[in-house]
Amino acid sequence: MTQGKGAKDRVVPFPATFKETLALHIDGQHAKHATFLFESTQKKPYSTRGVRAMLARYAEQAGLAHNMAPHRLRHFLFTWLKTQGIDDALIQPYSGHESRTSLEIYSRLALTDAQRQYDQVIDHFPV
Repeated sequence: MTQGKGAKDRVVPFPATFKETLALHIDGQHAKHATFLFESTQKKPYSTRGVRAMLARYAEQAGLAHNMAPHRLRHFLFTWLKTQGIDDALIQPYSGHESRTSLEIYSRLALTDAQRQYDQVIDHFPV
């Protein structure tokens, strides 16, 4: 993605299983003589407001209690990757951060996550 938040270019990760779906979409866009990979019915690229509205609809359909803005979705993904044990060196190219120390924000667990972890192990405390 070019010129994301902070006017930075971003690499957008997606699972290998998505490759075929994306290829089909690209073929469909070529068949429609589209100018943009993702464009509105007016043949224009989606606006920031349009993307936010789409994510809000999907968040509501998924039963999420809060909106998922594009940048927040990225933070959620990187936090999740960290909790899965993915090394900072593998996350950094996708994050757009200059240094690995900037990735520390993804290491902070939400208090509810910390409480959940605590509740699982406290009964085994050897005292």
